[in-house]
Amino acid sequence: ARALSVSSGCTYTRIQCTPDLLPTDVTGVSIYNQKTQEFEFRRGPIFNQVIVADEINRATPRTQSALLEAMSEGQVSVDGKTWKLTPPFMVFATQNPVEHEGTFPLPEAQLDRFMVKLSVGYPSMVAEAAILERTRLGHPIDDLKPVTDAETILRMQAGVRQVFVHDQVRDYLLKLVTRTR
Repeated sequence: ARALSVSSGCTYTRIQCTPDLLPTDVTGVSIYNQKTQEFEFRRGPIFNQVIVADEINRATPRTQSALLEAMSEGQVSVDGKTWKLTPPFMVFATQNPVEHEGTFPLPEAQLDRFMVKLSVGYPSMVAEAAILERTRLGHPIDDLKPVTDAETILRMQAGVRQVFVHDQVRDYLLKLVTRTR
């Protein structure tokens, strides 16, 4: 996710989900400014374009809900006001699959908001040795340079919607999706 943000020139943040993480820790909060005698909205980490929600199942359902609103709607609601998020907007989330005590599993209806689910095991000894060697003098992400920008990604996303798909191809795709669920 971090490599993707660097390569695409998008902003990035990581949110460590814990049971004491509040929805406002994610979305932001209105703070009273004594000088102006008005409330000012301070944006939370969700206002980045690429987000990693690490161990999302450790956050309470209320905090998960704040993340999921952002994922579904591309916006957050705070104090009765709606704030649009800057596209492109992507959330990568991890779950702690080992310990279940102190976790709040996402219901099936919320899991379907994620496009892909991967289970990553441990690398082989040879692969792990290669990883150690590649990171010995620095992290490989530090050498990445942008190869595109957010505007180009948005144009590509819009272009995908213009691609013609024959009815038979669409029906075949839907059959595949239905059978593999």
